[in-house]
Amino acid sequence: MRISTKGRYSLEALLYMAMLPEGEYSSTRSIAENTGISDGYLEQLFIPLRKAGIVQGIRGPQGGYLPGRETDKITVGDILRAVEGSLEPVDCVSSTDCPARGTCISRHTWSELYEEITNCVDSITLKDLMAAFESMDQMEYAI
Repeated sequence: MRISTKGRYSLEALLYMAMLPEGEYSSTRSIAENTGISDGYLEQLFIPLRKAGIVQGIRGPQGGYLPGRETDKITVGDILRAVEGSLEPVDCVSSTDCPARGTCISRHTWSELYEEITNCVDSITLKDLMAAFESMDQMEYAI
């Protein structure tokens, strides 16, 4: 399984917005300037994220975007599924159309992998990522 730029950039944009003071809206231009993600691409990413309730936006000169829920209620899994779709490593994990479903030797492996991926991404919240980022920022570096 490979996470595309849609997933990576969505996560980065949401982390940037979450790090702003609570309730502060951020324009796509501002997010683009601070993350290096193009303004147009952010607009495309925010369409499915808005539909999923992960971001909310307001129009107008003072408008912009902010997380649609509290940061401890948004998981990495929520974000990835909104922009990437299913996180299943192969289609047959949930498909009932596969003629070899009952006899497939590898299906168990794919199901186990899917369960592990799901458990991992659903256990990490945006708030967890914020805390990790803040602790990185406070680390002392020495060469």
